[in-house]
Amino acid sequence: MRVLVACEFTGTVREAFRARGHIAFSCDLSPTEIPGPHYQCDVLEVLRDGWDLMIGHPPCTFLCNAGARYLYQGQFATNPIEPERWRRLQEAADFFLSLWHAPIPRIALENPTMHTYAIEAIGMFPTQAIQPYQFGHGETKRTCLWLKNLPPLQSLYTVPERRHKHHMIPDRKSRSRDRSRTPEGIARAMAHQWGSTP
Repeated sequence: MRVLVACEFTGTVREAFRARGHIAFSCDLSPTEIPGPHYQCDVLEVLRDGWDLMIGHPPCTFLCNAGARYLYQGQFATNPIEPERWRRLQEAADFFLSLWHAPIPRIALENPTMHTYAIEAIGMFPTQAIQPYQFGHGETKRTCLWLKNLPPLQSLYTVPERRHKHHMIPDRKSRSRDRSRTPEGIARAMAHQWGSTP
């Protein structure tokens, strides 16, 4: 199976599929952290290269619920809007939809919980929501999945003790990249379950 992992710089999901014998490439504007097949470019340039499956991680900065307050001046919804922020929200939604409508038969897109305006902009609710603790990691980080021609991801091993690790990542330049990393347990579940989807 030819698999494209869109907007991934870590190589985690790509390598999980390669470990199961698939032809998998990651693509991101940044270089890959793990050596392996990687396109360093705008993923829109490679969407028509004959993929069977795409796992996409579109940027969430302007779509996620945590950023909703920045849509208004002073971060209060009773204040006037921040026009630039709303423009960036629409751009992010358009990019999300470009991936969703790619000519690829099976697609999974992931993002944190979106705010109401982002859901309205993309025009659809997620198929399911998962947590790292459902896949062997003792932490919480709600992640939503939009699935096209793929079954919901099934939990492998639920960890009883959980911590809010991702909320405690220090406020540094790499914070958004650190928070965006896909846990290996989820990557392995994707490769195991979706890699065998007919």
